[in-house]
Amino acid sequence: MTLRVTHAARPRLVPTVSMLLLAGALALAGCGGSSKSSASSSPAATSSSSATTSSSAAAPAPAAGSTLSLAANSEGLLKFDKTTLTAKAGSVSISFTNTATLSHNLTVASASGAVVGATATFQGGTKVLALNLKPGTYKFYCTVPGHRAAGMEGTLTAQ
Repeated sequence: MTLRVTHAARPRLVPTVSMLLLAGALALAGCGGSSKSSASSSPAATSSSSATTSSSAAAPAPAAGSTLSLAANSEGLLKFDKTTLTAKAGSVSISFTNTATLSHNLTVASASGAVVGATATFQGGTKVLALNLKPGTYKFYCTVPGHRAAGMEGTLTAQ
């Protein structure tokens, strides 16, 4: 016995429900209000959650600041592509790329050794570490066991 379903057997309720859901979504999207507050577009709401900062320093300002690039050695050597970085004090973003087959992270610590920010440990891709730095000298390094001791570290100077 063969059961045959035709388009006529399909209930017409599905398009109606879809249209109601779409109308409801549009109505909710329009409920953002006409408030003149700019809080709804705060930088915190749009910032990437791929980087973690842990510091007693205030959150970085969104607009002005330095953007630096750093990469793990792509051939798997335990080193960064740079051993020194220089930035203007204040808001600093470090775009850290790891295309190596090993997992790495980027951690930044003050001269006293206090961690001011760190990315998650990851393999493949890029994470952005946002910092708010006072003038001074900082160390950057990978905290994966053995990596820093093997030479995966450098100096960041905030001027």
